[in-house]
Amino acid sequence: MILHAIQAGQGPPVVLLHGLFGSARNFGAVQRALAPRFQVTALDLRNHGDSPHGGDMTYRAMAEDVRDTLLSMGIDRAPVIGHSMGGKTAMALALRWPDQVARLLVADIAPVAYQHHNTAIASAMQAIPLTASLTRQQADAALAGAVPDPGVRAFLLQNLRFGADPKWRIGLDHIAAAIPALEGWDDPPGTYQGPALFVTGARSDFVLPAHRPAIRRLFPAVRFVAVKNAGHWLHADNPAGFLSVLEGFLAAPEQPHATWP
Repeated sequence: MILHAIQAGQGPPVVLLHGLFGSARNFGAVQRALAPRFQVTALDLRNHGDSPHGGDMTYRAMAEDVRDTLLSMGIDRAPVIGHSMGGKTAMALALRWPDQVARLLVADIAPVAYQHHNTAIASAMQAIPLTASLTRQQADAALAGAVPDPGVRAFLLQNLRFGADPKWRIGLDHIAAAIPALEGWDDPPGTYQGPALFVTGARSDFVLPAHRPAIRRLFPAVRFVAVKNAGHWLHADNPAGFLSVLEGFLAAPEQPHATWP
């Protein structure tokens, strides 16, 4: 599957992968900040944004999508940055095709299985009656039981097109069916020996100290950094802090055990 891409800037390539229910545009501020020095490619993963829809949402399938899309664009090797679901996709890409990943930054996710509330969220989204009279306020109210945070509801409703013929832009039914696979994780074969940075939000509990052995087993050259004043959506909670870490990582020499600010 060839994915929809948003590109900006000139220079060495950098690839950005968003999280569940998101899109390439979630990285807009990061893309604009990097564009003066890099050619930044933000991808809509399958069933998200403007990319095609399809039933197979295993991380292997999504990593293949990314690989095929980048090769079709003439990008055969690049740093890959992924947040949450995009971070797991980036890990799967690096483990299966390490030569394509110059360096890896994973934002607030670990290569482990999770038990979150995404099934309830997807079900609440599917239950919204898509009638011509539907308003954003009504859709927001319909999600409130499953999604108490108004900011998260606003984020989810970016995927809903209102009007005479309301519809989800995303492949919602495919995503809902794939939630167990997306919350899970099956180790691909091999390890990734290149530079790897796992960036967490200081207020997030997605990546715990207990997860570090699993991370180090797959990514022996890994380093860990926490962004202050940030939760799971660290690039939105503290954009300057996240960008400082990212820019330092991209500027570091390409050795497995290089240091960066």
